[in-house]
Amino acid sequence: MSCHTERKPYEYQKHGEKPYKCKECGKAFSYLQFLEAHEKNHNQEKKYKCKECGKAFHSRASFQTHERIHTGEKPYECKECGEAFMWSTAFRRHMVTHTGDAPYTCKACGKAFNCSSSLRTHETTHSEEKPYQCKQCGKFLRYYHTFRTHERTHTGEKPYECKQCGKAFSCPSSFRKHERIHTGEKPYECKECGRAFRGLSSLRAHMITHTGDGPYKCKECERAFISPSSFRIHQRIHTGEKPYECKQCGKAFSYYNSLQSHRRTHTGEKPYECKECGKALSHHQTLKIHMRLHTGEKPYECKQCGKAFRYYPSFHKHKQIHTGGKPFECEQCGKAFSYYNSLQSHGRTHTGEKPYECKECGKALSHHQTLRVHMRLHTGEKPYECEQCGRAFRYYTSFQKHKRVHTEKKFYE
Repeated sequence: MSCHTERKPYEYQKHGEKPYKCKECGKAFSYLQFLEAHEKNHNQEKKYKCKECGKAFHSRASFQTHERIHTGEKPYECKECGEAFMWSTAFRRHMVTHTGDAPYTCKACGKAFNCSSSLRTHETTHSEEKPYQCKQCGKFLRYYHTFRTHERTHTGEKPYECKQCGKAFSCPSSFRKHERIHTGEKPYECKECGRAFRGLSSLRAHMITHTGDGPYKCKECERAFISPSSFRIHQRIHTGEKPYECKQCGKAFSYYNSLQSHRRTHTGEKPYECKECGKALSHHQTLKIHMRLHTGEKPYECKQCGKAFRYYPSFHKHKQIHTGGKPFECEQCGKAFSYYNSLQSHGRTHTGEKPYECKECGKALSHHQTLRVHMRLHTGEKPYECEQCGRAFRYYTSFQKHKRVHTEKKFYE
């Protein structure tokens, strides 16, 4: 065809044009023979099926490579530092950190790569080209694997299921990261302070606390960020933007996960259960904090006096003893507080606002914690049990008062 069009094949690569597009998935190619080879993937039967997650493959080699996700096998070991890798590409990429020799360099920014495919993928970040379009919502994506993962947001497909808790995931990276919650594995360690992380992104974000250097810096507070998305989310602190609104009560939130957590106050859903005592909790973070009651862990230690604390608010409150600081002051009465949320709660004593309403009896309350305590009247819950006599109490103050029966002297005979 190039004889008729008077275009030479190398010109496609030169200009980055990809005129041959797959009708099945929308992937584009520079040459017809590449498209034809790719189309065989759609027509050809996938003979090798994974028993763990059901994913199918055309070739035995791809199938065997995939199996490592489930077995955890890491056959590629670095002789320099002993670190092992699941895939040869990751191993070669790692070796560059020792040799400093990467043969493929990006002309636009100078970044070096150890394989040509990585360079080609990287080069698309400089161009605005996004060849993969979603048929459902019209969104354009730069990479084919991102396109495949995005499609699952419409289909609801979650092929990667955790054997421990049954939770399913749409992409393998999220699945692998989740598995580390159960195994406790934290493979990414900070060389500065020794702190370990489950995910590479968490380590990168943490490293900014040491270097103070990130590509996206906030002009308001000088805080640095590693990605544009985290930077944009952070800006909401300064702008006050709250794009996520609860349809039940109209309350707005700056972050989507905050909205998700809030929704559970309406639904009463408590999906996280403690394996030690069976207590159900609304949030994963609350479960992690609750587990400290059983493990005895006290991760917050005061550098001034060495006292350790189980919970961060207790630790933060304790620090005020040494600093004496109460930075949040009420404009109405001048009372000062250590925490901003304490000031917000106090503000309602002046405004009379009672935003939390009991669904059982309709009573309105000023604070979320007060509503939770009030709900015990309806549920009959008595969470405070005396170890001495087994008597249970609805309120902590009543429980504390009762304990004196066992500990204090009795003066009146």
